[in-house]
Amino acid sequence: MTSDTSQTLGHPADAAPPRSGADDAPGLRPSILDPLFAPARGLPGVGPKIAPLIEKLLGSEERPARVADLLFHLPQSGVARPLCGSIRDAPTGEPVTLGVTVVAHRPPMLGKRAFRVLVEDGTGDISLVFFGMPRGRIEKMLPIGSHRYVSGRIDLWDGYRQMVHPSRILDEAGLASLPAVEPIYGATEGLTSRVISRIVHGALDRLPVLPEWQDTSYLTRNRFPPFAEALRIEHRPEEAPPPPVEGQAPPASPARKRLAYDELLASQLALALVRARQRRKPGRVNAGDGHLKERVEAALPFALTGAQARAVEEIRADMASERRMLRLLQGDVGSGKTAVALLAMASAVEAGRQAALMAPTEILARQHYERLVPLAGAMRLRLLTGRDKAAERRATLADLAAGEIDIVVGTHALFQEAVAFRDLGLAVVDEQHRFGVHQRLALGAKGEAVDILVMTATPIPRTLALTFFGDMDVSVLDEKPAGRQPIKTITVPVERIDEVVEGLHRALAAGDRVYWICPLVAESEYVDLAAAGERFEDLKKHFGDEVGLIHGKMPGPEKDAAMEAFAAGRTRVLVSTTVVEVGVDVPEATIMVIEHAERFGLAQLHQLRGRVGRGSKASSCLLLYRGPLGQVAKARLEMMRSSEDGFRIAEEDLRLRGEGEVLGTRQSGMAAFRLARLESDGDLLEAARDDARLIVERDPRLQSERGRALRVLLYLFEREAAIRLIEAG
Repeated sequence: MTSDTSQTLGHPADAAPPRSGADDAPGLRPSILDPLFAPARGLPGVGPKIAPLIEKLLGSEERPARVADLLFHLPQSGVARPLCGSIRDAPTGEPVTLGVTVVAHRPPMLGKRAFRVLVEDGTGDISLVFFGMPRGRIEKMLPIGSHRYVSGRIDLWDGYRQMVHPSRILDEAGLASLPAVEPIYGATEGLTSRVISRIVHGALDRLPVLPEWQDTSYLTRNRFPPFAEALRIEHRPEEAPPPPVEGQAPPASPARKRLAYDELLASQLALALVRARQRRKPGRVNAGDGHLKERVEAALPFALTGAQARAVEEIRADMASERRMLRLLQGDVGSGKTAVALLAMASAVEAGRQAALMAPTEILARQHYERLVPLAGAMRLRLLTGRDKAAERRATLADLAAGEIDIVVGTHALFQEAVAFRDLGLAVVDEQHRFGVHQRLALGAKGEAVDILVMTATPIPRTLALTFFGDMDVSVLDEKPAGRQPIKTITVPVERIDEVVEGLHRALAAGDRVYWICPLVAESEYVDLAAAGERFEDLKKHFGDEVGLIHGKMPGPEKDAAMEAFAAGRTRVLVSTTVVEVGVDVPEATIMVIEHAERFGLAQLHQLRGRVGRGSKASSCLLLYRGPLGQVAKARLEMMRSSEDGFRIAEEDLRLRGEGEVLGTRQSGMAAFRLARLESDGDLLEAARDDARLIVERDPRLQSERGRALRVLLYLFEREAAIRLIEAG
């Protein structure tokens, strides 16, 4: 077994040399990391039965599970099993370890299933209870007269002490090897935490001696151990952590904080390198004299808010400079991002260039297009989606390449290879987190010196903004346009659903329109949740053909038709899944019913609520819940009742759920952090960002001693695309 004892910033003398050219050739991982990227199925104890379970737990469709995946699969908690002095003094309901003598075997009697083994010490006796275990195995583990150490929880049954299925049965040698704390891992069916622990020990033995990439003084000041030692401490804890508190992140040890900081630094360094490269690329002036901007402003049905005007000036200043723009525009629901985007695109057209607006779904792309057409004036707009007919698509592509289109609106079809622009100057990407950085860069590569504006209607906590958009400047829309009414939010137990339906009769008679959101498309025999299809049929009994249905599994034309019918008022109750979560705009809709609201995250609830309150009429949101509510669910619903501030809600959502859920990253494939917890490691993220910027300023190509070690860090956390950027110049 090796240990990381090096405190230098470069490669320690006894480390394995990198592959020939590994420090210089882009995409070639240093050979020192090979043991960590070897398949996990090669570890001791991973045989034909265990290997598929490891793959299920830690592998993916793209690649098999690797040794590093096991090492980064840190224990969720730990259980201490102190050796108690006697049976008489052992507490009930807590894990303990007892030294006992086996006195008698009591096989199950007729009609009974339990095999009992009576054990004792000098202070009393206790029954060990087994269900369904072969008699021969029990007798072999616990022969009469033998001295054994049993570990488990003592309970009372019919006034007698018993321990059901002891977790450990050990002799003297086994006790000597029993860890002070048993780590508890996230597991899967057929693969227990104890088996994972045993395999992880083999993975720890593969740890190479890695160069120290962190600043030595920073490590000393924070009492951070070396990387490999930190992994060993986390996988072989000496002390059990305090019991978890619902809704709160567990306190982090110096070892876990060290690991979290490593991962955060890798992320921030990669972003800093991307940003530096974007800044190095020559830009072009992308704003004209303002005549198109002024025409668009005059056509708007409202005056710009102060926040909108400020954002427009920030964007135009970027576009008027010779430095390429890379800016995030984030605003709460209904804050007017589309108007700002159109004014930005008008600036590009003024300069004689083209603009593109990319939306994540066809519904949103069509909606953007229909909103922009009456405001665009003389600018030539076109819609491009994956469902266009062949002849229509050919004509659009030809006009785009010839410069006959000023602004194109579309879906991911925009960055397909066949799409060519005459002179793309501005790419606007709506709901960036649903695409990913690579797709954003692909659209930006469609022209020379393309400015990029990313929009999101999901208010993002500062820590997440630094994490996923740290390479960008940020403009924030924190005001709502004048005339917007507050939304009254009410929590209602699901048992009162008949009263809710009765209230909808009155609302429809008054001319209102209603969204009814369900968490599933169809009923599940495993999960007792409302299903959109079932609710649609139920509400049709009350409201007939005025009820429409939309969900993500419907074909595109059917979704468009259902949405169009609701927007036009042909249907006035729209039963839906969360497909209407972002961007869908029907100002006449004034009531939002969210069924099983306790199952949704705060950010998602806030986005859904934002589909109403978009006109001048008072609106309401009904959160139907099934009790009893846990502490976290109760906190979420209370926050929704008390606040409409999307940024405050987003911060609370991060605290309650963690970063992988807030932006929907687990659903969209964006990897959440494995070692860092953004809900509790915000201070580390700030430090990592500052360190990363300083590193790139001093050593932009990572060629110094520490820079070479940082390259190892980037490969370790699979941010090697940043190294390819360095090598590409």
